[in-house]
Amino acid sequence: MARIDEIRLLTKVARLYYEQDMIQPEIAAQLDLSQATVSRLLKRAKKEEIVRITVNVPMGTYPELEESLQRIYGLKEVVVVDSVEDNNQILRDLGAAAAYYLETTLHLSDVIGISSWSATLLAMVDAMQPLPLNRATRIKVLQIMGGLGSPSAEIYASRLIGRLANLVHGEATLLPAPGIVGSPEAVPILLEDRYVHAAMELFDQVTIALVGIGTLEPSGLLASSGNIFSTEELSVLRETGAVGDICLRFFDAAGVPVATPLNDRVIGMRLDQLRRVKRAVGIAGGKQKLNAIRGALQGGLINVLITDRFTAQELVANLDGTAMKATLPPDELLKTERGKSSGGLNREANL
Repeated sequence: MARIDEIRLLTKVARLYYEQDMIQPEIAAQLDLSQATVSRLLKRAKKEEIVRITVNVPMGTYPELEESLQRIYGLKEVVVVDSVEDNNQILRDLGAAAAYYLETTLHLSDVIGISSWSATLLAMVDAMQPLPLNRATRIKVLQIMGGLGSPSAEIYASRLIGRLANLVHGEATLLPAPGIVGSPEAVPILLEDRYVHAAMELFDQVTIALVGIGTLEPSGLLASSGNIFSTEELSVLRETGAVGDICLRFFDAAGVPVATPLNDRVIGMRLDQLRRVKRAVGIAGGKQKLNAIRGALQGGLINVLITDRFTAQELVANLDGTAMKATLPPDELLKTERGKSSGGLNREANL
């Protein structure tokens, strides 16, 4: 128990710091204390409950959900966006959130890798504000999936790379090849092109990758580009357990790359390369992408997730008991076991 004179000093220091907004050096000077002593007294004021700090969570933010996803899937960062259950609105809201994330976390020497055929990434670029020109940047923007396709759609891929490079005052590097070629034999020929070769040589230098997460059914933008597999080829992928793709590299429910000859016809970043990127940011949401997003998380293919609140809730709720026991702390695990015994939780296996 602290003495009354010590409590008096703790209270005085706490009031100066928290109520009068004085900084620690100012408090130290006013009270003839060392700054280290002021710091120690502030910590002691919390311990004695003279100071109690609470965070009022504003409506539309989901910090607990974000923290749960980070803990369960071992992620560096999660952004959960408040949205309505409408795919077009989710796309716009995810784009705006991704734009803010990139604006606030981008380093001046980053190499940004970005996939080509994603409506969500287009929405991100449309929502971005230009970086201030107060410092010189060495930012590079690199296309990590072949950006050639039908003329009507190809403009979107080049616009995505070009606009992002302009917004961050960086240098754009295109990957001038189709995302999918007709045969595996065509890939080495395309790789002989010096521009294709130069772009792919930069893959291992990417420090932040911005990728969409696709399902077996191609998105409208991807389909219009012509960079899609046939119905029969998609059936082969489905039979091998594929649930989704990143940069046209397909994976199963556990996030394990699906090995088929189709993979040899893709020109773009491989999943093992994506895993090594310091910040691999997956931007995706909506009911139809739930299994694909979960697979990408299970396989550690991305380490930052930007998604909507409905998808985030399902990603937390649809874990089986084994996965939860491996990831939840004891107090949360106890709550889960109680919920199971009372019928309060309905969790389905994800593998």
